[in-house]
Amino acid sequence: LKDFPGMNIQVEGDYIIKKKKIHLGMAAALPNGNLIVPVIKNAEEKNLVGIARSLNDLATRARNKKLLPDDVMGGTFTVTNVGGFGTIIGTPIINQPQVGILCLGAIKKRPVVINDMIAIRDICYITLSYDHRIVDGALGGSYLAFVREYLENWDMDRTLY
Repeated sequence: LKDFPGMNIQVEGDYIIKKKKIHLGMAAALPNGNLIVPVIKNAEEKNLVGIARSLNDLATRARNKKLLPDDVMGGTFTVTNVGGFGTIIGTPIINQPQVGILCLGAIKKRPVVINDMIAIRDICYITLSYDHRIVDGALGGSYLAFVREYLENWDMDRTLY
């Protein structure tokens, strides 16, 4: 989102508000079947380990009914994971007043063509829902392509700290 500030926007009434800070909403299913979206505040200041720790803390507190009102407010963009239910693809609804939500499906082995050969690879479908009043197809498609490329080219030897 740092590289795509047009995705980190909120719509409030007739106003379009560009947000400097990234407050990442992470949809979490509760044991009773309800859904809640706790927010990782200032996500742009955290590395992957910091985000994972924040996510784990928020998810644990959500399941134990220990979230504070501030923990679920102020999100600027949301990520949801339908893959946890075994679903390979989803079309999430935007968490207003945000303008986008990224959805991750289950990682499943699939046949793919690589250099004219069929190979089995782990595949994860990602989808992006966005408010077309603010985000056009070029921005939405570019952001989704960036996320795909980032994930596909992940360096397994990368330092996480």
